[in-house]
Amino acid sequence: MKKPAIQHPTLINSLRLAYSAEKAAAYAYLGHAASLRDPVVKTRIHEIELDEWEHRREVRAIMDQYELPVSTWFEFKYAVIGRIIGLSCHVIGRFMPYFLAGKLESGNVCEYIVMLRYFHELGITEHDEVLYAMGLKEKEHEVFFQEMIEGERWLPLFEKVFAWGAGTTLNDVDLDESLPVDRAGDYCQQYKERKAS
Repeated sequence: MKKPAIQHPTLINSLRLAYSAEKAAAYAYLGHAASLRDPVVKTRIHEIELDEWEHRREVRAIMDQYELPVSTWFEFKYAVIGRIIGLSCHVIGRFMPYFLAGKLESGNVCEYIVMLRYFHELGITEHDEVLYAMGLKEKEHEVFFQEMIEGERWLPLFEKVFAWGAGTTLNDVDLDESLPVDRAGDYCQQYKERKAS
């Protein structure tokens, strides 16, 4: 097997995971949108789905640049997960799809910013803008889902259990006063990377 062009196992795993997880997210949003009646919200969820497909293309472009293979296991696993989540949106009520999507998006913000830092460890800065832009877009998604769950009666309990909600977040990115791209790596210093198997 050909040796990858970059020697950073954690970064390689993060890229491969992000590539497949974006498909899971897109499938989940496809199902979520199909479960909704409000045309305005349905359109917004569809826009978020399209963002996830775009992120997948961007991550694949980076992977191809370094000749990193796609994980067949991740592709299968996350496709199944995404389809199951999408189908479940038809039966688990209004609150849960928004809450779970928001919590995932909140963590995804830092996934891309931490990748940026991993590239910096290798002396590579050419992906800063695209990785940071994807992180900011995930933050936009999180804010949307936070707005959708405000005032829900289950929210206080879920915030306590999952440490995320309308008033809490898993990242320190502020869209109103976001840092310039050359300081993007200052975010998410306390973030614990998601492990995958």
